[in-house]
Amino acid sequence: MSASARWADVRAALRSRGLRWTPQRGLILDVLAETRGHVTGSEIVERCRARQPDTTPSTVYRTLDVLEEIGVVHHSHGADGREEFHVLPEAEHAHLQCQACGGSWEVDPAETEPLVADLAARRGFRVAVGHLTIAGRCAACADED
Repeated sequence: MSASARWADVRAALRSRGLRWTPQRGLILDVLAETRGHVTGSEIVERCRARQPDTTPSTVYRTLDVLEEIGVVHHSHGADGREEFHVLPEAEHAHLQCQACGGSWEVDPAETEPLVADLAARRGFRVAVGHLTIAGRCAACADED
């Protein structure tokens, strides 16, 4: 499904959950529609406030919770514990976080599958891959050591 089709379905999905369409929700969706990749909740609040100064963080975070339920955003936590939202994720993916330079990279789901399958088989553990962040040193920083 294309990004524009997914955004068009959001309004109906909100209504199907008994939520009314409000100007604040429209603003949040406008900001998210212009966002690619990862963004923090506070960045979303600030982008909304740049357009509508009376935007409240609680409205943004409640809306993000609902949008996650319907698959428009997915939240995860970086190695530093910071909550991030991935806008229109195509698949749940893990992250690599360099502790030296702060760089962050997405890990394709196929790369995590052997680990996820092994943990399920050996321990009966179901991994929330989107919450998996592996901290370490990237190749460039490791070469400097």
